[in-house]
Amino acid sequence: PAKFLELKHTIKLIKELTSEIDEIEDSIQQIMDELHPPILSIPGMGVHSAAMILAEIGDFSNFDSPDKVLAYAGCSPSTYQSGKLTNCYAHMEKRGSRYLRYALYNATKYVCHWNPVFAEYLAKKRSEGKHYNVALSHAMKKLVRLIYALQKSGKAYLTAA
Repeated sequence: PAKFLELKHTIKLIKELTSEIDEIEDSIQQIMDELHPPILSIPGMGVHSAAMILAEIGDFSNFDSPDKVLAYAGCSPSTYQSGKLTNCYAHMEKRGSRYLRYALYNATKYVCHWNPVFAEYLAKKRSEGKHYNVALSHAMKKLVRLIYALQKSGKAYLTAA
């Protein structure tokens, strides 16, 4: 009887959480429908990824350039300075918003899959001998530049025909 009671309450909790998740997802969809951001016109960019990116960046006028958005996400390369020696390591800083970095990374994977321009760019970087994650980080930088331009102009993404 104890296991049955525990199972019954666990099932009830799962149903409640599922209904709350559905309610939140509906709210996100309504907000994105009202905003109708231009980044949703990018092939492969989903509503959830776009919502996370927009929520983390906030107002794009706070950033002078896409490089500053990249730095905010912690996607810029780290540097090492000691005296007159200056080296630039290939590692990401991983400072800044980890949620934005996560959203950009996942969005880039889908955009590279569905967008032929980004797929070609990723293939080019891979053919240069770069590791998949390094090539993906280059594509992520390209995606941030595109997102920044679309949000600043307010125009939808046009594929090169």
